[in-house]
Amino acid sequence: MDPLDRQIINTLQGDFPVCARPFAAVAERLDTTEEMVIAHIAALLQAGVLSRFGPMYDAERMGGAFTLAALSVPEDEFDHVAAIVNGLPQVAHNYRREHPLNLWFVLAAETPDAIERTLADIERRTGLPIYNLPKLDEFYIGLRFEI
Repeated sequence: MDPLDRQIINTLQGDFPVCARPFAAVAERLDTTEEMVIAHIAALLQAGVLSRFGPMYDAERMGGAFTLAALSVPEDEFDHVAAIVNGLPQVAHNYRREHPLNLWFVLAAETPDAIERTLADIERRTGLPIYNLPKLDEFYIGLRFEI
């Protein structure tokens, strides 16, 4: 990563401008061009430095539902099962863990019933039981990763 990559990542965590040309507003703050900001973000995504670039929505506030779920996936099936999970539009992101429950993912849908249907679909398609771990309480910690 070059210094502009670091500046972009640090600037955009939790502070993306809401305006007609947000990348131009970011570029002005960083003393560069809108095109450079867009190109650097695209390159960071392409290189896998960033796994995603986009907004975080509070599904419940919008009338939807979400949950954290986990699977215990045999090692020889991990990539196949991860591809099934990642292929669903309801899956926001997933994590591989060194734990018996080795695939964790966040699922968001329009309703709690849609969550249940999606979890059942994943179980049917993978043949593995899912551990559904819905939120009981919410804590905001304002997580940032300075680069």
